[in-house]
Amino acid sequence: MNDAITLAPLPYADNALEPAISDKTISFHYGKHHAGYVKTLNGLIAGSDYEGLSLEAVVCRARERNDAAIFNNAAQVWNHDFYWNSLAPAGKGGEPSAELAAAIDEAFGSLEACKSALADAAVKRFGSGWAWLVARDGRLAVESTSNAETPFGQKGVKPLLVIDVWEHAYYLDWQNARASYVKAVVDGHLDWSAASRRMAT
Repeated sequence: MNDAITLAPLPYADNALEPAISDKTISFHYGKHHAGYVKTLNGLIAGSDYEGLSLEAVVCRARERNDAAIFNNAAQVWNHDFYWNSLAPAGKGGEPSAELAAAIDEAFGSLEACKSALADAAVKRFGSGWAWLVARDGRLAVESTSNAETPFGQKGVKPLLVIDVWEHAYYLDWQNARASYVKAVVDGHLDWSAASRRMAT
């Protein structure tokens, strides 16, 4: 059997996010944690009616069934795929499109206020989880989720960007200084071009 769910390639080199995120962190976070979720998920769905489904379909079906083990691993694969594609090397993340900029101004008042709200949600997330910029029913909002939970697949919600605040995302580089990691990501590595494309679809 070929594994149905694969580890998506990173969109940049392992050292492309330094110094905010080191290649050592990438090697553990992507190469071991993310890859581990993929391996575990494939083992869980082998021979089941999940086998052969897309990752997105597995997440949605497992949520509907309250199938915790499969949901947790599938959602973590999806969240990590989305996280890597929410980041860009310094100077390569672009600016919000006109559509996204207008939505940001309407919801937050300014891009800086949007960044501040996203950073605040990331820093204040208790324990492990994620901070998201989403379009919910057409209006932008910042939300956070715990553990493997994800806004993906929720009715009326379109994820645009995410920051991973599980400790394995930052501890090798920043130890317990989560706020410093979050600031480095928000100030220099969010991929606003990617968010703009998601907003438009």
